[in-house]
Amino acid sequence: MAVVVNGDSMWPTLKDGDTIEVNVLDDQHLQRGDLVVFPDPRDTSRICIKRLKRIDENGLFVEGDNPDPTASTDSHNYGLIPLESVIGFKR
Repeated sequence: MAVVVNGDSMWPTLKDGDTIEVNVLDDQHLQRGDLVVFPDPRDTSRICIKRLKRIDENGLFVEGDNPDPTASTDSHNYGLIPLESVIGFKR
């Protein structure tokens, strides 16, 4: 599945306008450091790409790669995301 990056939250790893291929999550296990793709918890019409930082029994903690803390809306803002919401990943 191809996903187009929109914004700077994953800079410098991914830049605005980049297209990345991600695997559909089925029987694979996610690992810390994977990029995960999921619907934005605040607006499910938008798709997010974030780095998986922590796997918790209550969900996944995700962050943008941009070192500017104001450049990414992530788990610092909306908390853990449910594993079931992940639609794709990239190692």
